[in-house]
Amino acid sequence: MIGERNAYYFMKNFLLLLVICLLSCAAQDDHAEDSPEKGGMFLRGADLSALPEIRSFNTLFYKAENQVEDVLITLKNKGVNVVRLKLWHSPESEHASMTEVKAFAQEIKRMGMKVWLTVHYSDTWADPGQQTLPAKWEGLSFKSLKDSVYVYTREIIQKIEPDYIQIGNEINSGMFFPHGKLEGDFKPLKDLLSEGIRAVRESSDSAKIMIHYAGYDGSDWFFNKIGSLDYDIIALSYYPLWHGKDLNGLSKEIGQLGNTYNKPVVIAETAYPFTLGWDDLTNNILGSENQLILPDYPASPIGQKAFLMRIRQIMESDNNGIGFCYWGGELVTYKGEQAKDASPWENQAIYDFNQTALPVMDVFKEK
Repeated sequence: MIGERNAYYFMKNFLLLLVICLLSCAAQDDHAEDSPEKGGMFLRGADLSALPEIRSFNTLFYKAENQVEDVLITLKNKGVNVVRLKLWHSPESEHASMTEVKAFAQEIKRMGMKVWLTVHYSDTWADPGQQTLPAKWEGLSFKSLKDSVYVYTREIIQKIEPDYIQIGNEINSGMFFPHGKLEGDFKPLKDLLSEGIRAVRESSDSAKIMIHYAGYDGSDWFFNKIGSLDYDIIALSYYPLWHGKDLNGLSKEIGQLGNTYNKPVVIAETAYPFTLGWDDLTNNILGSENQLILPDYPASPIGQKAFLMRIRQIMESDNNGIGFCYWGGELVTYKGEQAKDASPWENQAIYDFNQTALPVMDVFKEK
């Protein structure tokens, strides 16, 4: 009798512990879906920075033939869970300004998607070739520049409340030229980055910080140099045109970066053409077959989809990969077919020349 009673209590306690364990695992899974750490939410992103400007031209987009639908709605329904937006300090127009980006970010959040800011810390494009100071910061001492970076970044967090924030855009050669330009000494750049990072940490308990490098060649050297900084995610751009056609090399480097620096890795920018044709008089950036990865990924709707699917597979197959973001998917011919100052990217958009959704959008689906 005593043996049966002990067996009964043993089984009862065992089942209780089993239930607690299962509930704990479920709770961890729920938390992980909201976390950008390894094993958390897989980011399926689209950079739609130009969409507010394109909307101002009353451009119609179609989810299918003759079925008009706003870009955000289409992408949300297709599976996009984060929208990336560029932010310029004091641009010539309202586009990419604090006011426009704040309003657009609020719209994105209302639709249930995350907001990913890429802060250029410039009045115009920042990339490996140019990192021009905002005009209002010209002539500042290094100390005053650090103070300005801190105050501006804090303002961004307080006004926009992004889920993810890049401290700089494609900063291979540094930032804030000439102060933070990399010419053998990383300390000035690290000091400036540290002020942006400090502002985020002191203003938000949840925003995740990315450091963004263009390509993967030299990335290990770069992230080794900034290794002591308090950031969350390694962000890489990858375009075959500029960064090579070796997708296996990309995959290998993602694994090495994540393992070496114990950080999750995201492809912050990528794109591929669905045609080598054009739809306006603005010269396209990509327009010849020698810029493609052939024969696997031709410039066709199917080739474009296959390329992005391969990027997704690379990121999903690596324990360090947490997602990807398509750049310029909204950059259709929005100023008219005779425009000479419109989109150099319409053949790499995720809409065809009739502004109808392309098959590549299926890659964003949640599995």
